[in-house]
Amino acid sequence: MRLHSLEVSAFGPFGDTATVDFDALGADGLFLLHGQTGAGKTTILDAVAFALYGTVPGARQQGKRLLSDHAAAGSVPKVVLEATIGGRRLRLTRSPEYERAKLRGTGTTKENAKATLTWLDGHGQNLTRLDEIGEEIGRLLGMSADQFFQVVLLPQGEFARFLRADTDERGDLLERLFDTTRFGTVEDWFAERRRESAATLESGRKSVDLMLARVSTAAGIEAGADADPLTWAHKLRADAEEARDTATAELVAARAVAARATATLAEVTRIRGLQQRAAKAAAELRTHAEGADERAAQTEELARAVRAAPIAEIRVEAAAAAETAARELKLMETLAGGVGAVDEGRALLERLSWPEVAEDRGVIAATIRGWTDEVARLDDLIAESLVADALQETVDRLGERRRELASAAAELELRRTALPEQLRAAEDDLAAARQAVAALPALDEARGRAADVQGAAVALAQQRQLRADAADQLSAARGRHQDARGELLDLRERRLAGMAAELAAGLADGEPCVVCGSAEHPNPAEPSETMVTRSDEDAARVSEQRFAQEVDVATDRLAKIDQAIEVLLERGGDRDRDRLAAELSAATQAHAAAQASAAREQALSDRLSGLRAEQEGLQERSRVATAELATLDERIAGSVHQLETISKRIAEASGVDESPQARRDRLDALAAAVSRLRDLRAQVTAAQESAEALSAKVARAAAEAGFESVDEAAAATRDERRVAAIEAALEQARDQRVRAESVLAEAEVAAVAGMDPVDPSVAESEVEGANAVVNSAIAVASEADRRLADLERLVAQLAKEVGALAPMQERHAELAGLAEVIAGRGQNARKMSLRSYVLAARLEEVAIAASTRLRRMSGGRYEFVHADGAGPRGKRGGLGLDIRDDYTGVVRSAKTLSGGESFLASLSLALGLADVVAAESGGLVLDTMFIDEGFGTLDSDALESVMGVLDELRAGGRVVGIVSHVDEMRQRIPSRLHVIRGRAGSSVEVVAG
Repeated sequence: MRLHSLEVSAFGPFGDTATVDFDALGADGLFLLHGQTGAGKTTILDAVAFALYGTVPGARQQGKRLLSDHAAAGSVPKVVLEATIGGRRLRLTRSPEYERAKLRGTGTTKENAKATLTWLDGHGQNLTRLDEIGEEIGRLLGMSADQFFQVVLLPQGEFARFLRADTDERGDLLERLFDTTRFGTVEDWFAERRRESAATLESGRKSVDLMLARVSTAAGIEAGADADPLTWAHKLRADAEEARDTATAELVAARAVAARATATLAEVTRIRGLQQRAAKAAAELRTHAEGADERAAQTEELARAVRAAPIAEIRVEAAAAAETAARELKLMETLAGGVGAVDEGRALLERLSWPEVAEDRGVIAATIRGWTDEVARLDDLIAESLVADALQETVDRLGERRRELASAAAELELRRTALPEQLRAAEDDLAAARQAVAALPALDEARGRAADVQGAAVALAQQRQLRADAADQLSAARGRHQDARGELLDLRERRLAGMAAELAAGLADGEPCVVCGSAEHPNPAEPSETMVTRSDEDAARVSEQRFAQEVDVATDRLAKIDQAIEVLLERGGDRDRDRLAAELSAATQAHAAAQASAAREQALSDRLSGLRAEQEGLQERSRVATAELATLDERIAGSVHQLETISKRIAEASGVDESPQARRDRLDALAAAVSRLRDLRAQVTAAQESAEALSAKVARAAAEAGFESVDEAAAATRDERRVAAIEAALEQARDQRVRAESVLAEAEVAAVAGMDPVDPSVAESEVEGANAVVNSAIAVASEADRRLADLERLVAQLAKEVGALAPMQERHAELAGLAEVIAGRGQNARKMSLRSYVLAARLEEVAIAASTRLRRMSGGRYEFVHADGAGPRGKRGGLGLDIRDDYTGVVRSAKTLSGGESFLASLSLALGLADVVAAESGGLVLDTMFIDEGFGTLDSDALESVMGVLDELRAGGRVVGIVSHVDEMRQRIPSRLHVIRGRAGSSVEVVAG
């Protein structure tokens, strides 16, 4: 990283803009940054850090007040840094967060921090977001802000504290400089694995305890295992096996007793059942004999119904035929009435007779043929009617199209007439927009000037009011100072006048007088009431000095206000504010109007191109419309002539009907109705003949079946449900008799018929008692089986859990020990965690790099010694840092070094740490670095050694800036950056050697 230039405005003590050319300063590789205390030397370094990282080192970043108190009202704090980082030249511009006066009203408002990164090599996209700029700078530099503050801005005071710090403080600084996050992650990983392993082990133990509890519950006991869990569990399982075998033997014996009782009950129940069946069969035979008369009547009723069934079927057919003949006769009469309502139909009916004769069919057929021929002729005319309708639709459609086309042609002509004027207007508008584009930069500049002048006028009025107040305050302060000074002079005169009395007050008998030397004091002066003492004079002098300081403060304040007024006058603020407001308004309006007009340039250009293209297309569209109009006129005339011819033929063919279609439909419907009437006449004749034949057939069938009349046969008829019921009753009676006779004929029934009735209740009681014993034995045996099965399953699970717990304990012990060692505890004798170990390695690298420079600066006497032993009282080890004195060969604490020696050691540490951090950041070459203070503690020889080391630092093109106020450094280093303190703020002076 190499710095080229720095520009600081309204930042820290710099009220105006200060510019530093590092290229000129660093031409020799070494320059001095010096100035009075409080002038702003450190602010130069802060500005470099702020430009890169947006923050400043140390405690100064907590104040968040980077806006200069010396800056003029409305000034914006800003830092601009040009540098080459990672081979890329760039410009960083940053403004911090600050409070400014509100534009309207009183009070302040907060302005947020802003930043830009510009690539001066022309490659890459410029950045404006704070987070993106921070990421890019971090990527290029390869180090954090804390690392940069320690590596590039070397504050010796902090390294002196680092040199004397304890291990914890030293570790905190090293952790800020070296990223040990991944090693801390490893420590956390092992700690988390140990916690997880402990939880897993505890879970395993709980699983064993849970299995022991479940084994106890399965065995039916409350106490757990007192000795080895597996031995105890196997004993419980053996006890359960013995209990199971006993319960099984008792169950077998109970089942044998129950089987004998059940067999006895079965035999008694069988005999009882046979006796009940014999009694039931005898009762059924008696019931059958009692119903003989009723069954005979049912048999006669069934026989008559069977003979009457065929007659009923023929009688139903005859009734249906008569009903059909009557229904069709009615339909025929209704249809004949409809046909007779028409003249042609009425004429036909007058020629027919009823009942019909053979000639009627010929008359009807001839009439239908005549009407059908007429319908065919009318169908041809109807087709021509459809053509006429289509022609009419065509004429209407063409007429509508002609009207639309004529209207469009008229609109085209109007558009052609109006288009030239629109083209001229569009060309004028486009020319005006282009003029606005050309005038926009000048108008924007004029608006900015007007806004600046008006702002200056407002600020000038405020500053003039402040000046009037400040002038009044200065006048009052001067008056108070003159009064105090007069009072002091008066007191001095009065004290001088009474000095004799003051001296006389100090005389003592025998002591010489301080004025005349005489030991005798015959007439000493007496003090008066107006006598002034030294304390009175001192109090008046203090008051005079205090009022003089008030005059100085008021004078400085008035000078600052006058300076601000001069700046505002140069900006043009001493003009009429109303006129300035009017000029700003006019400039703003002119800029807004020009901006609005310029914004329309592209749209106006597109519109003009569209109008020109439209003009080219209008003539072609007009020609096409005229040709289409002529074609439409010809088609309309031909269609109208054809339509008139067809309409004349249709009118002649319609006759009395309103249209050929109406006449055709009427004749067609009449022909269909007469055809249907002809069919109905034949159907009615046939139906009447069929009904008469079926009526005669019914009478013959009744006589043949033995009935005196058709009505008697009808009375004997039964429906299917009644016939089925009689047949079922007769069948049931017959089955009952056969079934009862069969039961009484069985050998077993006959064998028990003469026995006394038996009672099975005693045998049932014996069976119930035996079954109860069996059920109880089954419950006991089932419980024993279940308990044994549970114990076998749970004992196997317990063995598995106990077997898994031992290796789990071994793994946890190993992991816990390793986690303790990594955390710096347990068997870690050095009490050094993994993170501390890494930091110790880095510190050892720093000690090696720093020792090289310390030996050179100290003439070979001192070098650093890294100590990796454990700290006192259990503190972490590995971060010890002592000094080896080659003169004595003794390793001693760095706290024993003198002031100059401590500076040499601190500087060596800072340079060594810078080398290690740079290597840690990827070997980044730091071409520019600063060393802050401490050279005043060195003698000439030590300073000579230090300067030799600094000469080595600038080898290879590196630039080293030394911050010091030591005069000898100014004599040694020709290139200097002088920071000058002033009442109106600090300024810089660059002296290039």
